[in-house]
Amino acid sequence: MIRRIEKAAVIGSGIMGGGIAALCASAGVPTLLLDIVPFDLKDEEKNKPEARNRIVKAGLDAQLKARPPAFMDKNIDVNLITTGNLEDDFAKLAECDIIFEVVVENLKIKQGLFEKIEKVMKPTAIIASNTSGLPLSKMAEGRSKQFKENFLIMHFFNPVRHMRLLEFVAGKGTKKEVLDFAANWGEKTLGKGIVWSNDTPNFIGNRIGVYATAVLFNNILDSGLTLAEVDAIFGAAMGRPNTGIFALADLVGLDTIHHLLVNSREMLVNDECRDGYTVPDWFQKIVDNKWLGNKSKQGFYKKQLTADFQKKKMVLNLRSLEYEETGKPSLKCLDAAKQAKTTGEKIKALLYGDDKGSKFAWKMSAAISIYAANRIPEIADSIVEIDNAMKWGYAWELGPFETWDVIGVRESVTKMEADGFNVPESIKKMLESGKETFYQVKNGKKQYLDLTSNTYKDVKLSDNIIFLANLKEDKKEVLSNESASLIDLGDGVFCLEYHTKMNSINEGIVTMIGRALDYVGKNGVGMVFGNQAPGIPGAFSAGGDLSAMLKVANEKRFSQIAEGLRELHRVFQGARYAPFPVVAAPYGMTLGGGCETCLWADKIVAHCETYIGQVEIGAGLVPAGGGCLNTWKKYIESFPRQVQLTDLGAFFIPVVLTLGQAKVSTSAAEARTLGFLGPKDRIIFNKDSLIGEAKKEVLRMVEDGYYPPVKTTIPVMGREGIGMVNTQLFSMSEGGFVPPHMNEIMKRITYIVAGGNVPQGTRVTEEHILALEIEAFVDLWKTEATRKMAEHILKTGKPLIM
Repeated sequence: MIRRIEKAAVIGSGIMGGGIAALCASAGVPTLLLDIVPFDLKDEEKNKPEARNRIVKAGLDAQLKARPPAFMDKNIDVNLITTGNLEDDFAKLAECDIIFEVVVENLKIKQGLFEKIEKVMKPTAIIASNTSGLPLSKMAEGRSKQFKENFLIMHFFNPVRHMRLLEFVAGKGTKKEVLDFAANWGEKTLGKGIVWSNDTPNFIGNRIGVYATAVLFNNILDSGLTLAEVDAIFGAAMGRPNTGIFALADLVGLDTIHHLLVNSREMLVNDECRDGYTVPDWFQKIVDNKWLGNKSKQGFYKKQLTADFQKKKMVLNLRSLEYEETGKPSLKCLDAAKQAKTTGEKIKALLYGDDKGSKFAWKMSAAISIYAANRIPEIADSIVEIDNAMKWGYAWELGPFETWDVIGVRESVTKMEADGFNVPESIKKMLESGKETFYQVKNGKKQYLDLTSNTYKDVKLSDNIIFLANLKEDKKEVLSNESASLIDLGDGVFCLEYHTKMNSINEGIVTMIGRALDYVGKNGVGMVFGNQAPGIPGAFSAGGDLSAMLKVANEKRFSQIAEGLRELHRVFQGARYAPFPVVAAPYGMTLGGGCETCLWADKIVAHCETYIGQVEIGAGLVPAGGGCLNTWKKYIESFPRQVQLTDLGAFFIPVVLTLGQAKVSTSAAEARTLGFLGPKDRIIFNKDSLIGEAKKEVLRMVEDGYYPPVKTTIPVMGREGIGMVNTQLFSMSEGGFVPPHMNEIMKRITYIVAGGNVPQGTRVTEEHILALEIEAFVDLWKTEATRKMAEHILKTGKPLIM
């Protein structure tokens, strides 16, 4: 049979249920969202649908207001959601191909719901529970063979749209065909990273994650460290979220953390580290005091108002349970980590130092590594599932076994044994057999060590997933410098990868673009602009190298800035009019020069979480890498017919506002609305597939007989457009709504997009508009205001409005 998900249902409209419904709708799947009828209806409300659907409406409204956003484009996606209640609309479940159960974590309630679902569901419908820990076998008790064949756990993480992890648990009777289809749908349609867990308490992510929290809680008093110091160690320096441990706990809710610790200790009766889940006395007192974190406005941290009405961050002293000023953490190991370049080097600096911070970091990391190794094969069949669960569900840059590799398995095990840790037999066997790492690349394929058989096996990946790091390790890098690399993707397609800090565009990248185009012209059929920076959401490119440009401007070498832009235009135009297709594959932060990279490409294949925009005005500048030119062209080229003179005015204001207000999309879907993505550009949901899908797009264009676009002149608004915008700017400036320098930048953007002082409807060349970009960019660098704005954003990360 051919399976399709033509309609989904979600039962339960709380944070998780509403989030799953929003994700399904964002993926284009019509979705039925149901919840209970309120218990407290008045007699006159009992027959009114709006009253009976009050709970589900509140759930959907919460998703529409959610931050970060739950929908990719809520104005469009919400139209795919139909709401109802479990009494009046239950029969509608018969129309659905997949039904998500997301109700309260109560076994009897879930069992009762499944009994009712079985009576109305279509025979082929997939039933997926989002339980965070109840056994599938218990939930399926009493259900028919047919129900069990289509029943599984699909456990999402919160916030659903943004956390990539989706844990799958199969029942003994679940059909393989159902599991394969659901996993493929979850990966490709919803964009999730799938890990397969055994039917054990807390599954994978929370089993390791809760233990990591528990062991730290139970050892922190002996460390001599403050909470702020621990958060600094186990934050960005360790390749983990900036929140660290305690600020993240405040965000999650200390009552939730307490519940997880108590439940884990209760359920994990055979766990060798069961006592490690014990709730420490100090933590029990905090919870008893109702200091529950952000929800109660105090937990491990709180904001306190000073005498001059400034908010000051305070941190809890665990011994006195009194709040004190946070202060800036100062530890030798943190200083060493700051000097290191890669995440692996930072982690080694933290773990192998000799101060109290390093000693605590080592003790905790060693305990977590050993605990993870002991969970194979209890909670998962491979180390890959554990590593991916922690990366996708907890936003760790490296999973436990990947971390073990970068710090050196043999070196760390020697230290563990010296420190009295009980190293698992599987790890000892690994080292005794001469194996030094958990992962390796062989013939371009990543392999993992199967701890059960002590043999390397291929990491299973979908056919369209390409990892650039694997190809580079397999010597597929054909050109490189310190800023970029050209990598052979196979079939004549090459990928130009930026690898500067935040993939910002510098002179080395500009040089490499030119070299790459020459190489592909002689040896290939097409090229992809793409990279795979770690993190959530990561950065395709955060823009130009502002620090380098500021240095040149301060030295008044303005002709060098102009020449650099001319060279950038030359190579970008070379990509646009190359005799082979060029596809850009953006994701995450795609700002300034990163956005311009995409706009020069023949086609864009964007990850759904692409935050794209021209933000140069925040640094006191205008888009000058073709950003003004190509944003205007993108609008014109998206029009379904030949652009008429009367159409230009309708395009002109939106383009000027998009550039002048530094608008950045909150998703790839919104990028279409802003004009950065056109109707022919694609959006995909799985980030790992991005390079592979971009490669396919190149080959498809080649197969279709690709010829480069013909360079034509561009119609512009001219002085009529300039006058139209400047009149409004004058009124806003006079009213004090636009500061003087921002007003000047807006005028320069308007002048560029309008094509300069020419009559409306004049057709100008690309070079004409690019010359206007250079002129404005250099002129602005000459001003003290722009240099101040650039200095401020480099120091603080925030724009200075002048």
